[in-house]
Amino acid sequence: MEVSIPSLVAAILVMAAPLVLAALGETLTEKAGVVNLSLDGTILLGAMSGFVIASESQSVLLGFIAAACTGASVGAVLAIIGVRLGQSQVAVGFALTFLCRDLAYFLGNPYARQQGPQLETLQIPILSKIPFLGEAFFSHSAIVYVSLLAIPGCYYFLYHTRQGLILRSVGENPDGCWARGINPLRVQILYTVIGGGLVGLAGAAFSLAVKPGWGHPQGCEGIGWIALALVIFGGWNPIRVAAGAYFFGMLQLLGIYFQDYFTTIPPQIFQVAPFPLMIFALILINLGHKSRNQKLTGWIKLFSGRPPNWLGKTYKQT
Repeated sequence: MEVSIPSLVAAILVMAAPLVLAALGETLTEKAGVVNLSLDGTILLGAMSGFVIASESQSVLLGFIAAACTGASVGAVLAIIGVRLGQSQVAVGFALTFLCRDLAYFLGNPYARQQGPQLETLQIPILSKIPFLGEAFFSHSAIVYVSLLAIPGCYYFLYHTRQGLILRSVGENPDGCWARGINPLRVQILYTVIGGGLVGLAGAAFSLAVKPGWGHPQGCEGIGWIALALVIFGGWNPIRVAAGAYFFGMLQLLGIYFQDYFTTIPPQIFQVAPFPLMIFALILINLGHKSRNQKLTGWIKLFSGRPPNWLGKTYKQT
């Protein structure tokens, strides 16, 4: 099967779009010092709610709104229990993951394997006609454009706005923020909800665009855990996090293409291969930090960063 470079780039952008949204949402949440481990279940619940609402209303836009609200609601539960009430964020996140997953398959069962609306390709006038670039970057559905714009938007917000500075400050030193009149809990709750909304949006991107439809299995299982790993892989930097998402999307796509070339190898091997490769990449980063080889350490630093100082800790206002 011959594949042109523009079509390959376009396919990678499509495959990685939901992962970019989920990883950026978790980046915002973790920058505020909160760990949200409910991503995998939230993506499934968002995919289900988005598909169901879009099918009932025949409006893809309402489907995406419903999915974002679903993700925000899950984030709100984590924010109330794990942030406001000071319970273990890790434990709450794990519980929400399995709860959301089971809810998604139970509530969405009547809609399994049914046809529903999906996003259509939205070619950008003039730009879509540019050789190579037009097919690769300007002939996608709206959610792909949203994921592309979210990368510089998230970076600019974090590092070039006052609110972004407040967010990062809360993740580093909530006591200092409280002393300057900033309510750390309010900031953490806000960005846990916003981050959850982006994760829910990622779920709808699967069921309404990338892998249209709903069923069991949906095909996006495990993506939430990859998004969590990408936040670490990218050093809590939106641009590097997104780069990791596109790398994983490329691995998934190559796995699909390799199935046609290596027909004697079970296809399940290619389907699961991207996951251990991402784990291997994280191991290399960890080993690079401990290495005394300056050249190796220098390369590793390009793909890593220091976690927020208050990440996962419970803040109690005095």
